[in-house]
Amino acid sequence: MRVSVDGVGVEVAVGATVLDAVRAAGVAVPTLCYDERLTPQGSCRVCLVGVGGRAMPACTTPAGAGMEIATADDTARRAAGLALELLVSQLPARALDIPAERSELVRACQLLGVTDTRFHGATRESGVDHSHPYVKLDRDLCIACNRCVRMCAEVQGTFALSLTGRGFDTVVAPGDGGSWVSSPCVGCGGCVDSCPSGALTEPGLADPRPLSRTTGTTCGYCGVGCQLRVHVRDDTVAAITPALDGPVNRGHACVKGRFAHAFTRSRDRLTTPLVRDSRDAPLRPASWEEALTVVATRLTAIRDRHGPDAIGMISSARATNEENYLAQKFARVVLGTNNIDNCSRLCHAPSAVGLSAAFGHAGGTNPVDDLDRADCILVAGANPTEAHPVIGARIKQLVLRGARLVVIDPRRIDLAELADVHVQARPGANVAVFNGIARVLLDEGHTDERFLRTRASGLADLTALLADYPPDRAARLAGITPETLVAAARLYGTARRPAIVYGLGVTEHAHGTDGVRTLANLAILKGAVGTPECCGVLSLRGQNNVQGASDMGALPDQLPGYQRVTDDAVRARFDHAWQARVPARPGLRILDMFAAAVAGRVRAMYVIGEDIAQTDPDSGNVRRALASCELVVNHDVFPSATAEHADVVFPAASFLEKDGTFVNLDRRVQRVRAALNPPGQARSDFDILHLLAAAMGADLGCPTPAAAMAECASLTPSFAGISHARLDRDGPLHWPCRGADQPDEARLYLDSFATADGRAALAARPYLPPGEQPDAGHPYVLITGRRLVHYNSGSMSRRTPNRRLRPHELLDLHPDDAARLGLGDGDLVEVSSRRATVTFPVRLTDTVGPGQLFTTFAFPETSTNALTSDVADAETGCPEYKITAVSLRPADRGDPTGP
Repeated sequence: MRVSVDGVGVEVAVGATVLDAVRAAGVAVPTLCYDERLTPQGSCRVCLVGVGGRAMPACTTPAGAGMEIATADDTARRAAGLALELLVSQLPARALDIPAERSELVRACQLLGVTDTRFHGATRESGVDHSHPYVKLDRDLCIACNRCVRMCAEVQGTFALSLTGRGFDTVVAPGDGGSWVSSPCVGCGGCVDSCPSGALTEPGLADPRPLSRTTGTTCGYCGVGCQLRVHVRDDTVAAITPALDGPVNRGHACVKGRFAHAFTRSRDRLTTPLVRDSRDAPLRPASWEEALTVVATRLTAIRDRHGPDAIGMISSARATNEENYLAQKFARVVLGTNNIDNCSRLCHAPSAVGLSAAFGHAGGTNPVDDLDRADCILVAGANPTEAHPVIGARIKQLVLRGARLVVIDPRRIDLAELADVHVQARPGANVAVFNGIARVLLDEGHTDERFLRTRASGLADLTALLADYPPDRAARLAGITPETLVAAARLYGTARRPAIVYGLGVTEHAHGTDGVRTLANLAILKGAVGTPECCGVLSLRGQNNVQGASDMGALPDQLPGYQRVTDDAVRARFDHAWQARVPARPGLRILDMFAAAVAGRVRAMYVIGEDIAQTDPDSGNVRRALASCELVVNHDVFPSATAEHADVVFPAASFLEKDGTFVNLDRRVQRVRAALNPPGQARSDFDILHLLAAAMGADLGCPTPAAAMAECASLTPSFAGISHARLDRDGPLHWPCRGADQPDEARLYLDSFATADGRAALAARPYLPPGEQPDAGHPYVLITGRRLVHYNSGSMSRRTPNRRLRPHELLDLHPDDAARLGLGDGDLVEVSSRRATVTFPVRLTDTVGPGQLFTTFAFPETSTNALTSDVADAETGCPEYKITAVSLRPADRGDPTGP
């Protein structure tokens, strides 16, 4: 519709507000209670404009066709100025001394010409709260606009803030009114971003010195792919803020991506190459020339003496797409082996195999945006409020707006508190649960018969299998009630637009691929994938580029774009482009590399950006494998457990210091840009690989990350339309993107599935017991996962003030088990598996069930993965991180005690 703003006609959408129209006209009108991420409130009255001769708040007044808006209306301006003067009267004079670019209040005063106030009375002297490492509160600057409170409620869904007091004494308060750090605040920073007066700020932005530059990039923590703005002062990160136009995060972030950047200036950054003269000698600083010569000479000798397959290479889910592309090219062209893998092997390999078999592509079916349309969300084996906080907050928003929620998880996670149904199945029972739900969908007619008839295959085999999974048997296998199972099935089955969101609690099992296939069955039975209305299946990838590392071919059996190395035509295309012969035989997976190293068949390990001695299962065996090698090479940002076993360590750049792209959890390719220069002599993994190839007499081509992406696109149909230039011009793109002049495919399979017959494939997979099971000697089940403030091995987050929020690891233990063992909060307990014993302080919580335990592996001093086993999914080699049989004993007494 068309409206007039100060005599100028503008077009706005139906449903737009007067403020939308004013901004479309390019006219500045001040606001204080308004934030585009929040529901308009209209309480501050500084956005008053003239509409039909009346002063109206622009932010809450709907625009109407033919409306005439006067932003300079005398009555409106005078009333707005008075409202602003009244606000200013309660503030100390320093409130208007804040630089205008950091205070909406100051900018509003400038626009309305307010330099003083005619209202004089008592001002607050409420003091400050600087207890939190990031969120700093100056109560005297609070204008009670309610934006922070609404941000915490409407966007983050935490409800940690409220306004307290009356009249001029009204201020924001965290939690129950105690200190900020002791409140339920999750540190997302949304309140800081939204605060218009400077009452809430953070250390880097409170510094009055000007910023040097701001760079847009993609977060390097989890796989959500939040777009960030990195603000630099004096070649140091001063602050990071979420990009308001970020397509996934929409101006939101979490405590890691928003605040945990101090690792870039940690005193133990690796800044020079390190070389070990002998296995018994310590690592010592070396020049790049010496370190490269050592690696080149010894790799060449091992390759020539024992063959190319005597070398194993592990690429990195933290590295860019271009670095992973170059790593797999280095392995195949320079070393001559397909022994190249990445850590997706240890987390989402079952997703790649399972989703490919069910639908055709090794990624989620729909963009994150489609969650907004879901009327029921089934969350399985994922804890997004801690592991993927921006997605977790999005799910909370949807539930608060009326979407139904089913949570399938052995722990009572945060989302379980909001769920309509929590299926608290025992660990390892996913297939039984999914088959039981599928049986109910079929029995009660909650399926899309036309979709199954025209677009799916395998229904007869699945129906025959499901005869063995009536609700009572499936529930018995899962340790739940039949009523709970049926209720979950009915919620999902009766939804018009259901969505499935799942994570490592589905994949990291001995039968993880079966879990993915049987979960995918539910979407197929409902016809909830491959249609314009559907919300599909979304896999929550753990690390920032775990999707992209596999997309780029850092896999032992697949080239970029999941093209099989056993396909002669595919290899011929790569042979021609690379002017080298790609080996035809698939290489070793990560766990197979370790076994081969212990057996003496793998003589060298080349590890890029992964601390395998801390994060990989059965870490004692990993260390034996590294000790068995003649040569271990490691790229990393910091000293690590893996570097302790390395003969040469190359100092690497962090994600804030490199150029390239990441792929997020919904297949979205996004730009990564360097905000800083690497410290000292550190280099990007991209540059290190080029230097090493040259030292070995090889030329990898593609001299820049942009050229690497261009080469990948020329060889990979699903990336054919993706380039740095297009990403810089048009923004993020989903793969497949099949040509430079073609759109990306955010929503897959609208015409047909990418399987051999073009149909979605149902899978008849029976429930099988876990690979490792408890017994009398090891009666407890240990589950591993993530916590909010730390990430993966903790190598970045532990080197930031996040460590103040969680200084060490804890073992979650049910109070009943603690009482039996005579343990209280903080007491030490010895946890023994069939491989090792590790001591933890305990935290009593009923979020875990009796007989179950939970912890993470973010702290090297508690070597959690010394406990875990190398039992792995037979189809993919993904280890069973989610089930480890253990016993418990108070650290200073007694024999192991069971539940």
